[in-house]
Amino acid sequence: MSGTAAAEREPATLRWAVRLLFAEGIGLALLTLVIVYLDVTSKSTFLATALSFTGYLALMTLLFLGIAIALHRRQRWARGPGIVTQMLQMPIGWTMLTHGQPYIGAPLFALGLAGAILLFAPSTRIALGIR
Repeated sequence: MSGTAAAEREPATLRWAVRLLFAEGIGLALLTLVIVYLDVTSKSTFLATALSFTGYLALMTLLFLGIAIALHRRQRWARGPGIVTQMLQMPIGWTMLTHGQPYIGAPLFALGLAGAILLFAPSTRIALGIR
């Protein structure tokens, strides 16, 4: 069976959820690189805080990319963590949206909502073999 035939059987909701998680993971990876650069070049006296934030971003990057890869491979266990990551993104986006950072908060909220909807879709659940 060719890759195209397998992709045709995969519902659009699952394909878009995987794409969204990959995009979010890549965005987090780029943000992590920027923060690493700032950690190295700044004269911060709070090294422990800087390193813990950088480590958190790196872990979140791995989480998003790992969930995307697992969903792409149709690992049913990845749906739950995928939903959780998307739903946790919404209050972060909402807080940023309502506290003076709408250009970051609105997209974060919208991406989280879209990701959750895609992962909750019945066609996604069925494609992953969840009854």
